Formats: sequence, structure tokens, C-alpha cells
Amino acid sequence: MLAPTLTKLSAERRSLAALGDIIEAWRDLAARAAEPNVFYDPDFALAAAATPALGRGVEAMLVWSVDQTRRLLGLFPFTVSQRRYGLKMPLLIGWTHPFAPLGTPLVDRDTCAEVIAAFLDQVAGDEALPKQLLLPLVNENGPVADALQSALAGTGGACVAFGRHRRAVLQPGRDRVGYVERAVGAKRRKDLRRQRRRLAEIGPLSFALASAPGEVAAALQDFLALEVGGWKGRAGTAMSQDTDLRRFVETAIGALAARGAVRAARLSCRSRPIACVLVLASANVAWSWKVAYDEDFAAFSPGVQAFLDLTDAMLADDRLVCVDACAVENHPMIDHLWRERLSLGDWFIGLRGGAKFAVACRFEAARRKLHGLARQLRDATAVTSRRRSNSGAAM
Repeated sequence: MLAPTLTKLSAERRSLAALGDIIEAWRDLAARAAEPNVFYDPDFALAAAATPALGRGVEAMLVWSVDQTRRLLGLFPFTVSQRRYGLKMPLLIGWTHPFAPLGTPLVDRDTCAEVIAAFLDQVAGDEALPKQLLLPLVNENGPVADALQSALAGTGGACVAFGRHRRAVLQPGRDRVGYVERAVGAKRRKDLRRQRRRLAEIGPLSFALASAPGEVAAALQDFLALEVGGWKGRAGTAMSQDTDLRRFVETAIGALAARGAVRAARLSCRSRPIACVLVLASANVAWSWKVAYDEDFAAFSPGVQAFLDLTDAMLADDRLVCVDACAVENHPMIDHLWRERLSLGDWFIGLRGGAKFAVACRFEAARRKLHGLARQLRDATAVTSRRRSNSGAAM
């Protein structure tokens, strides 16, 4: 049965934090999105929008059907940067932050092309909005990207992709039986079994996957304790060390768990949690959002052991078609376990193309180069600091 053709859509621009009056319509859209994105689910997004470090100045473009049902068909969170390059050159930027590693907007699966076109038309016609956009962390092989390309081709707009990379996902299709044996080499499997036996010699091992709200809340506290007890705690970047971030994660996880959208995986030794993975879900997709482990057990790879058990649990859930690792490209652990890949890119879009867009692209490329050099310097400094610390400890 073909979806009905929509002859007219309407769009409006609102503050994201002020969308509490459309939560049910928003949730309904998230459930039928062409590409699910739990980080734009209202329970997660509104908690982030209320956190100053994450949600300051975030707006949303909403696309509605113009009929008796007035359904929400598109939600595009964004901010406007006036001086991203140190001079006045306004840019509309799709909203992401360190706790939301995906920027694909929520678009109704049956009207994807029309909704994308309506969004771009609204931006083009709004004199207060920039005509150049940066949409970060977009799935380059999905229907939203296809619709963006088609819309830009029809209007003469231009698009350049920056920051292209591929990260691990668990997407086995129907071939689920024996997935881990095929994905992990025999030598690595042997090493992991040996580590698990040694871990079991310390005390009985148990793995649990919590989904009930109370169990998830308890698991979240275990996660926060493991995180602050590790390198993030020593660096002062653990979530529990920041009052606003702790409130954000407890609010978001609590609200999602109340709807059955969280799984908390815990590996315990002698009833002591030694690894915890927080998994978020939307529709038929999940995200292994955060992982923490007890560094006292690092020699036994507790994080990897937990992910092995988690992988088996995810493979057994026929409702899930994909689990996104949310990891960096070429991650030394998850890339050797989950073999499928998600291609992502930061899409720099000029609605009018031309020389002005070409100049903006050069500024964006230069900015990324400078940030890359600064990151290399920071990493080198951190390595030197650790070496000096180790040298002093040995004296």
C-alpha cells in the first residue's frame, strides 16, 4: 500500500527546550523515523537541552503535515554560530554534543524527501537564518542523506563532506548464529577464554542485563562509580564529578528506562560489578552509549568480556536490526568484535552554492586542520607527562 502523497507541509522554528507541549507527537515521530536516533528522542534531548554545557541556544525546525491529523513529520535540532571562524560568517549547525554521537535528524519514513525539501525551503526563506549549514555525524548511506542530496541537486545547492569515518556496528542481518566465532579470530578467542578462566579463579562471575527502571537505576549508579574510579575520575572528567552532567544522565536514563528504552549490562566478580555498559534504544536500533570498568581487573579485559556477553544478548533479540558502538574509528576493542560499519560524515551545505560557499569550505577545512594539530600536541604532551610520572614513581 502506497503512502498518501502530501501536497502541503508547514514548518516552524522553536526553542528545543520549549517543546514539552508536543512530546507525544515527538515520540510518535521518533518511533517511525526513517533513521532512528535516540539522542533526538524527547526524553534524552530535553534533558540535554536543560544542561547548560550541552544545550545552550538550541532550537528546532519542526515540519508538520497540513491536514486534519497535523502530524509531526520532521524535527531538526540546531544552533546558529555567528563566528565559528573568528569573523562574522553565520552558520547553522545541527545539534550534537559529546554525549550525542549522531546527528541524523528525525524524519518520517514515508515522507522523507518531502520533509527534507520543506526543511531546506524553510531555512532558505527565513531571513534570520544562515544559508550555509553544517550537519555533523550524518549516516552517509541512509535515506536522509539520499533525500538531502536529491533536494540540493534540484535547487542548485552544494554539499561537501568533512570528517568522514566509519565506526563499528553490530548488524548481522539473519546470519546471527556463530557471529562471534566468525568475527573474532581463533587466537583472540583463545586469549579471551584464558582471561575469563583466570577471572573466574578470583571469584564467581555473573552477567546481568537489566531493563526494569529500578534495576537500571541501580546499574547506573554502579556505572558512575566505576567511571569515577578510573582514569576519567583521575582526570576530573567523570560524569558524577559534574553536578549538571550527573543530573542530565540520571534524568535522561531514568526517563528512557521508564519506557523500556535502556539496557544496562553488568559483569560482576564475587557480586562486585567490574564492567558496565549502558545501551539506549529507539525503535529497532540500539546504541552502546557508555562503558566503564574496574581498572583493578584490567589484566582480564573486563570491558571486552562484558561486550562478549552483551553481543550474545543483542544477537538473541530479533527486534534489533542494528547496534551502534558509538566508538571512534578503528577502536582497538570493538572493531575486532563487531565487524559491520556505519559511514558517517559532517555535511557542509550551501543552499546557494557559489563563491561564498567555496570560501566557507576553505575556512572549515583550515579550522579542522588547526584543531587536528592542537589535538596531536595535546596527546603528545599527555604521553610525555605520563612517562615522567612513571619515571618518578620508579625512583
